[in-house]
Amino acid sequence: MPGLLWAVVRLFGLERGPLVQLLAFTPYVAGWSLLPVALALALRRWRLASVAAVAAAALLGVVVPRAIGASDGTNGPVLRVLTANLLAGEADIPALVAIVRERAVDVLAVQEFTPDAAAELDQHGLAELMPHRRLNPVVGTEGSGLYSRHPLTGTGVRRNEGGFTQAYGTIQIPGTAHPIVESVHPAAPYSLAMVGPWRTDLANQPKATPDGPLRILAGDFNATLDHAPLRHLLASGYRDAADAVGAGLTGTWGPYDGDWIPPVTIDHVLVDRRAGVRGVWVYPVPGSDHRAVLAEITLP
Repeated sequence: MPGLLWAVVRLFGLERGPLVQLLAFTPYVAGWSLLPVALALALRRWRLASVAAVAAAALLGVVVPRAIGASDGTNGPVLRVLTANLLAGEADIPALVAIVRERAVDVLAVQEFTPDAAAELDQHGLAELMPHRRLNPVVGTEGSGLYSRHPLTGTGVRRNEGGFTQAYGTIQIPGTAHPIVESVHPAAPYSLAMVGPWRTDLANQPKATPDGPLRILAGDFNATLDHAPLRHLLASGYRDAADAVGAGLTGTWGPYDGDWIPPVTIDHVLVDRRAGVRGVWVYPVPGSDHRAVLAEITLP
């Protein structure tokens, strides 16, 4: 029954209250759902086995595809987008700059971005690597930043109902569609009082524009692919880069600051469906409870 109820909540987007937090662990429940099937079969409880099998099939059906995928990048221009939550500026800045340098990152989106982090990033060479930027450093967790190797136009910063800000801008790349990239950070549903702002912030994220400019959303979404608000956003014309290449079960948040929480995937790069995805990689960033996510995108 727990597996069956979980499947119903997940399939129909019924998460409310504390279920929002629990639903992040759906991949673990999907694996567990095979145990009741095996037990019912061993006991020859055929009806129970049938019900358990339905629950397991439903849960595995929505989880397993995230581990199945392949590069579908075309021969178009490549854009490497990296997102990192800096944990109120406590992340290891030299380690982050090293990733930018070694992987030739084109765009860096940062969340929980502070004035000290901004200064330290430039001290360690980001000013030379990415001279174009739209920054909103704030002491604490509300800050946001967008760095680019290429010129930026149409930049700005929006503030979510939950308090976090989001820097955005249009990347000017000669000979290709100029993508609008935004550093995303909706509210975290860490308490029942924040579930409402979390839902509102996700609903207010920029929708994909299939007949307009190409959009890329990169950041700490505080939601997994099992949360209905994120799936609704994807349905507007995005796809999750990690999911597209079979890396959608790689955890990005959890035990990385010492707390024992099973890793879950809440950091994403969402890309316009007109773009290709060549690969996604996840990197530890010491000092942060998040891992950085790098997506290699091919532009039309």
